[in-house]
Amino acid sequence: GMETLGCEKRPSRLVELQACAAVGQSRLMALYEKFFAAHDLHAAQVLLTHTDLQDHDRHLNARNTIMALLDRGVVPVINQNDAVTFNELTVGDNDKLSALVAALLPANLLVQLTAADGLIRNFGKSNACVIPTVRKIDDAIRRLALGTQSATSIGGMASKVDAAQIAGRAGIPMVIANGVKRGQLTKVLAGEKVGTFFTPSGDKLKGRKRWIAFFHHPQGSIVVDDGAKAALREHGKSLLKMGIVSCEGEFAATDVVRICDRNGTGFAQGITRHARAEIDNGSAGKVVVHRDDLVIL
Repeated sequence: GMETLGCEKRPSRLVELQACAAVGQSRLMALYEKFFAAHDLHAAQVLLTHTDLQDHDRHLNARNTIMALLDRGVVPVINQNDAVTFNELTVGDNDKLSALVAALLPANLLVQLTAADGLIRNFGKSNACVIPTVRKIDDAIRRLALGTQSATSIGGMASKVDAAQIAGRAGIPMVIANGVKRGQLTKVLAGEKVGTFFTPSGDKLKGRKRWIAFFHHPQGSIVVDDGAKAALREHGKSLLKMGIVSCEGEFAATDVVRICDRNGTGFAQGITRHARAEIDNGSAGKVVVHRDDLVIL
């Protein structure tokens, strides 16, 4: 869209970005249809907003639509609906969107193709090398991924590492490989060691818990004491009113909230049965977040 509209660099105004997206979507799909037709395949466009993923009925409908396309041998080309999204409706960049779609299905593997050979250690130096496997995403890994944004795209290696963390928490491994080189995807699917492989950090969550964990912006947070934290993390219990220290932000009953320890570190997410006002004034019932509506992050 930028090239068609004569933009030399990425526009800063939202309306200009949306105009580029509207032009670019049709041109992109024409190219996909042309290339897939050479292999007797069809492509289908699926445009998503954050609301499509957060609303439970629309979430399930999006999943069912994508699965129906796959069942019929059609290749879904999934993108954020950039022509209409703004602020709270945005999913983020396409790296994050791919991880969310992988969790939505759920997929067995997420592959992100880029211009780099993978996550690089000592980037730009004579001893630069690809990190073959990442088993834990920590501060050292994040430092390696910084500083790779271009003037024409959102993201870079840092956003791909963020996506790997989302996928990993959903129990899905991810590979970053060089999409410029021919045959890379074939090698990945054949199980060859290509690029950087991120191991999953947990088991695959069931559908409802995936929806709670990955497809909501928490409306507020609940701070709990050490006893409640242990009960939730180690024993799979529900969050009881007696374990709550304080609340932050405004939230209503049935909103998704982040659950934090006394240091402010979020370790769980769940659907609250009570509004903040009820918790603050003591009128909330015994159970604030039931274990069936709670996910440890």
